[in-house]
Amino acid sequence: MHQEMKSGTALIYDEEMTRYKLLWVDPACKVEVPERLIVSHAALQEQGLAQRCVTLPVREASEEEILLTHSEEYLEAVKKTPFMSLEDLMTFTQQYGDVYFHPNIYHCAKLAIGASLQLVDSVMTGQVRNGMALVRPPGHHSQRSAANGFCVFNNVAIAALYAQKHHNVKRVLIVDWDVHHGQGVQYCFDEDPSVLYFSWHRYEHQSFWPNLRESDYDSVGKGKGAGFNINLPWNKVGMDRSDYLSAFFHVLLPVAYEFNPELVLVSAGFDSAIGDPEGLMIATPDIFAHLTHLLMSLAGGKLCAILEGGYNLTSLAQSVCQTVQTLLGDPTPRPSGLNHPCKSALESIQCVRAVHRQYWNCLKHTEDTTVEPSSKRCRQEGGDGVLLEESGQKEEETQEITWPEPTPRLAPPARTAVASPAGVEDWVPDSCLRVKGTPLTPTEAEEKLRAVDPKELEEDGALQSLGNITALLDKISNKEVRNGLGVVSDVSVGMACAVQHAASSLTDRVLLVFVGDDEVPVQITEDGKVLVVQFCSKEPEDRKSKYHIPVCLKKQGGSSEAGFLHAVLTLLLPVAYGYDPGLVLLAAGNDSWVGEVLWAQLTSLLQSLAQGHTLTLMQLGCGEKTLRATACSVLGDPVPAVGPLGAPDPHDVQEVERQRQRLQPHWGLLWTVGPAECSSADG
Repeated sequence: MHQEMKSGTALIYDEEMTRYKLLWVDPACKVEVPERLIVSHAALQEQGLAQRCVTLPVREASEEEILLTHSEEYLEAVKKTPFMSLEDLMTFTQQYGDVYFHPNIYHCAKLAIGASLQLVDSVMTGQVRNGMALVRPPGHHSQRSAANGFCVFNNVAIAALYAQKHHNVKRVLIVDWDVHHGQGVQYCFDEDPSVLYFSWHRYEHQSFWPNLRESDYDSVGKGKGAGFNINLPWNKVGMDRSDYLSAFFHVLLPVAYEFNPELVLVSAGFDSAIGDPEGLMIATPDIFAHLTHLLMSLAGGKLCAILEGGYNLTSLAQSVCQTVQTLLGDPTPRPSGLNHPCKSALESIQCVRAVHRQYWNCLKHTEDTTVEPSSKRCRQEGGDGVLLEESGQKEEETQEITWPEPTPRLAPPARTAVASPAGVEDWVPDSCLRVKGTPLTPTEAEEKLRAVDPKELEEDGALQSLGNITALLDKISNKEVRNGLGVVSDVSVGMACAVQHAASSLTDRVLLVFVGDDEVPVQITEDGKVLVVQFCSKEPEDRKSKYHIPVCLKKQGGSSEAGFLHAVLTLLLPVAYGYDPGLVLLAAGNDSWVGEVLWAQLTSLLQSLAQGHTLTLMQLGCGEKTLRATACSVLGDPVPAVGPLGAPDPHDVQEVERQRQRLQPHWGLLWTVGPAECSSADG
């Protein structure tokens, strides 16, 4: 792995934050223990991840910083807790909900804020790209004048306001994947359009803590902040990786790209992982590798993850490691075994999209009707137990849940190999490994490419290009490099060669993403060995296969970028994750109309698949800026933000919807409404 990726992630931790605990019996608070931090940091050390991070010192927050979010009266009250007797602490605690105080908690709470702000400083000044703060107490439940839910001060809310004040950040995205609703963050930014707050949380029609009406999907913000608060309530337990990814593909990512944040803060609560006694969800820790990767393409890669909940010490430690490993740039695990989201998740997603369609261009095309969740009727008819029974997971059984250890995420010695003709070698960064393959002989080329006109192989440089492609794929297959970038004389011939060689030596599942109007010279069969997604501007012959997806988009106008991104996020990514390729082949034709920023975004997002095994083919003559941007993206450098997006062109929206309707019986992650018209997902 190249050196830049090793030095770009901050890890902030101080064992001082473990030095408080519950001093009396309180069943609601007994899960919040010092070991949460201890096991998380120990796991990072055992896996060698902590040593690869930049370690930053922790400082206490100042009173001025605390007062960015909290009232002076509340701060003065908390300041007295170090001097209270046990009896006084118990009495003080009773005025708040589901929280406890300790003589050292004020000090630890100031350290938790200080660690969060140190992380923001280091990311916004470019000292590091991203990072994670392991802090305690958590923060997202605390409010202006109240402790709540194990939280004393609101770490993430203070961090957002601090970034705006000290680093001139105009737009902050807060993603709260904790299983509880961070109502304190919502209250803080309810009327603020400069902060987009997204939270999914266990809700069960207000029967789950914190039992608030304003945690439901129709609490969208107030005044100028309307539309900038997105609540996605889980009304049943047992949500899995498919449910989480669907929420990202069809709600969060489209809105986040339209919002165009300058900083991403993650309220990283891992009680939404499998085995947690609070969450009762079944998403395995590897999902956090993918959620993190998908967020890293926003805000120029400026991402700060700040620990919130997580009470199963095994899944907590594993999830923290998965998150940090992705921040470091390691290959994400294969997303195998994904299916369609469950009916309850789809109902929630549909309601969120419907209620927010008036605020976001990317959602204007969605159904404008909300649905009464079926689980609400079950609750009214059968009581709370119905929901647990339907999920297949009873509360008393959660301690017995087991799941496999996450698979090792090993990075090859080099990240990116480049093969290019003379004259363009200097257009890519020095950290790329230069490769030159042995030219194929005419006989070898004709045997490999029976469907290609032999005259095309006579063009200058064609046989060398094909030799370079096979050399790049061999290095990926031999685990010498993670991905490759080839500058070729003819992209169409190159695609055919790459698919054929990969199928014989690397994998039986190739995802080919082609931007251009030329015919794809690849035989598409129903065995699923190749899945082709083609972004084009004229309708190709429709082969009527779930493995051939032509997406015909408009090429010009300000809405073309929004249309392309809409297709990538809501069509390509759901299908690609469901397909689970062993290699991603990206190719840009002569007539590719996608600009360098969108192309870099595409190459970045797709590296979450196939353990990062991607081969990108660029046509000779593509231009220095485009080639350099592509090389930086596949190297793992932060990709530039797309910028403000308008509404996608109605033609593009209709085309994506047409393909989604055609394909959703086969690819379950395309579902955005209940499965009335789709009985199975066999992709």
